[in-house]
Amino acid sequence: MKRSLYESDHDAFREAFRTFVEREVVPGSEKWDAAGIVDRELFRKAGEQGFLGFEVDEKFGGGGASDYRFNAILTEELLRTGSAASGLGLTLHTDICLPYFLAYCNDEQRARWLSGIASGELITAIAMTEPGNGSDLASMKTTAVREGDGADAVYVVNGAKTFITNGINSDLVIVAVKTDPTQRHKGMSLLVVERGMPGFERGRNLDKLGQHAQDTSELFFSDVRVPVANLLGEKEGEGFAQLVHNLPRERLSIAIAGVAAAKAALTWTLEYVKERTAFGTPVGSFQNSKFALAEMDTEIDLAQHYVDDCVRALNAGELTAIDASKAKWWSTEMQGRVVDRCLQLLGGYGYMTEYPIARAYSDARITRIYGGTTEIMKEVIGRGLGL
Repeated sequence: MKRSLYESDHDAFREAFRTFVEREVVPGSEKWDAAGIVDRELFRKAGEQGFLGFEVDEKFGGGGASDYRFNAILTEELLRTGSAASGLGLTLHTDICLPYFLAYCNDEQRARWLSGIASGELITAIAMTEPGNGSDLASMKTTAVREGDGADAVYVVNGAKTFITNGINSDLVIVAVKTDPTQRHKGMSLLVVERGMPGFERGRNLDKLGQHAQDTSELFFSDVRVPVANLLGEKEGEGFAQLVHNLPRERLSIAIAGVAAAKAALTWTLEYVKERTAFGTPVGSFQNSKFALAEMDTEIDLAQHYVDDCVRALNAGELTAIDASKAKWWSTEMQGRVVDRCLQLLGGYGYMTEYPIARAYSDARITRIYGGTTEIMKEVIGRGLGL
């Protein structure tokens, strides 16, 4: 079924970003996979071309376009080439972190940070997960104790975070902290911790099953003195509500990536089974292959149109947590099934890392975990059913 999500200006944007990915991302992917981190220069180059700040006001060097369809194109094009791990830091920067700065910064903070975020000079990350809490954010142990009054007031931050995407590269880290440890939800706040603040240390660049080019690290805070001026929002205790407000967009971003990854895997596999022969016949001509590919194509098409409707809903300010949860769990579970079946159709070659399907297989497993596990998504949906 033909997609109707995009218009001519989106098509032109896609062509421009596709050219950027082919020129700047694809050639470096293998090197970045081996290094476990993307060159910071990639962010600067993306910023120069206007690919990081299209939602940022023009006075700060952005495009001033509040249209999530541009974000979706970034994700789709990165997944199309199999460069998911190399580009994940870019989409986290634009899809996950930027909305917090746009929604909750005051005028002084916008003037301080937005230009650098749009240009790629300031790389962003968000730190929620801790070594012992996983999905239970309200049980976090990282604390921020306020000291002093007026312009010199600071929060003294102590604690640790883990599994932080862009953890090594980041210059601005949105850190979820407890400003009132006696409260589960109302005691949580968001602080922006900046590179170079004394007591802020980065741990290991974690060795992962997949997503190898994406730096994912531990972060440690030991008496880090963060100015009160780095608090996001008007007052303490708004952090949990801020996180909940932005989670549907984060989960939609992951769903878009899941569908795009499945579509890319199917494309590679179709090309292979038309050329590869067994017993003198193209592999794709066998009934089992035809049925498997037909099933995958159907699943992808159905998921694509639901996700497209979620994008429309987000643009209209109507995307619910329940709908985003449906998109997230279904698309990522479908991604896992499709990539696994595609690898099977490639046989032994599918297991070789020189083929993109092998990297897509290892990269796919995490998508059912980060941004909220499949089980948490079903819990959200179940509560919506009154259960």
